[in-house]
Amino acid sequence: MAEVVKQQESAVSKPKQWWLSTKEFFRDTNSEMKKVTWPTRNEVIGTTGVVIVATIVFALFLWGCDVAFYKAIDFLFTKFGAST
Repeated sequence: MAEVVKQQESAVSKPKQWWLSTKEFFRDTNSEMKKVTWPTRNEVIGTTGVVIVATIVFALFLWGCDVAFYKAIDFLFTKFGAST
């Protein structure tokens, strides 16, 4: 009998534990978010510019490599009889 009562108490306390742990999680998250040093608008604009420029540079580099490999393979196929 005592075991059944203990199981019922356990089943009832689980939603309370879930609610309390969720509440504690959000409280801790809010506390940690207040400690974050957020970047200024100028820092965000500057780093965004760096990312865009780096993306363009790498895209042009990869495009150049693609064209060079295409030309080299096309030359080899043409030179050795397998035309494209």
